[in-house]
Amino acid sequence: MTITQMRIFKAEFFKALANPVRKRSRIEMRTGEKSVNDLAASIQIEQAGVSQHLAILRAKHLVKNRKKGNSVYYSIADPAIFVLLDDAARIFKNNLIDLQGLVSPAENPSMMPAPNE
Repeated sequence: MTITQMRIFKAEFFKALANPVRKRSRIEMRTGEKSVNDLAASIQIEQAGVSQHLAILRAKHLVKNRKKGNSVYYSIADPAIFVLLDDAARIFKNNLIDLQGLVSPAENPSMMPAPNE
């Protein structure tokens, strides 16, 4: 694999993780295997939409699937993905806290103390 191919692979990998529906699907699968029907119900989108997003995650080897009767069940292929995502969430939270510290209360009314404080 060339350096360019590796860069493209990495970009596509993180792009697959970035979509809100795929993020929600991963959150739902954190506790274990879920059927497409279960995911559609919890995410509140059509089964066809869930299936399309799961196909993208499967193509990036982020989820695995198994078929049982008429149902397809998905689970996270490598639980280490949660370590990566948890670390990223901590970084984002820390950066958000730092950015909020740069904004004065006058610029961000939600940071103003309540009248009784």
